[in-house]
Amino acid sequence: MAWSTRQLADLTGSTVKAIRHYHEIGLLDVPERAANGYKQYQVSHLIRLLQIKRLRDLGVPLSQVAALGRADEEPDEAIRALDAELAATVERLNRVRAELAVILRHRAPMHVPPELAPLSQDLSDTNQSLFMIFSTLFSEEGMEEFRQIVAVRDDIGDEFDALSPDADDATVDRLAERILPLVRRMREEHPWSKDPVADSPRGAELAESTMAHAVVELYNPAQLRVLQRLNVLLEQATDANDDTPRHGAVHDAGRRGQ
Repeated sequence: MAWSTRQLADLTGSTVKAIRHYHEIGLLDVPERAANGYKQYQVSHLIRLLQIKRLRDLGVPLSQVAALGRADEEPDEAIRALDAELAATVERLNRVRAELAVILRHRAPMHVPPELAPLSQDLSDTNQSLFMIFSTLFSEEGMEEFRQIVAVRDDIGDEFDALSPDADDATVDRLAERILPLVRRMREEHPWSKDPVADSPRGAELAESTMAHAVVELYNPAQLRVLQRLNVLLEQATDANDDTPRHGAVHDAGRRGQ
């Protein structure tokens, strides 16, 4: 009994193209041809193709099939490696499904970090972009601290977001003075905010410079002037005996905006 390429493909639920590819990469021996020139596949070819298909169904890459597909081998190590890889894939897919559920529940844009999805409806486009950058710079613990901080919305935050680029000095100074006590209280309640990139997985120096550049490019000139004025007020309000935090992105952004 012999089968044609099409018949072998039908028997195994494969395709003619796949069989030809297996020939090309050496996974499946090329059979002898009949007098009419057609390939004549035997039982050994059927068995081998079923082995290949089974391994592919298990998620084995073609590059590893050759090592796993022979009955006289004991590929325990490769099987364990594949199992670990599949376990990681399942964990990743479960995490993605959980994040999608949060996004759906809060009707948040897909690009918003899941930690901030509950707040997305209240975030401006600028803050969504800025916070997305922060999400890759902060540690997991830092993102949780940050979520708690930005969850507290107030009129001052809305006023800052809506500040006109050509706001006059009086408006800028007044807004900075109103923000000052809020920032001081935030630093007391969330000491992490004094140096949010200290534990950054990207490294503190790179994270700090990235935050500064993002703030400068995403905030308008008046908002940057508010941050400059706020930093001056914070320095003036800091007692000499207090622990002085290293300059953060807001401070650097203020200097860059000058």
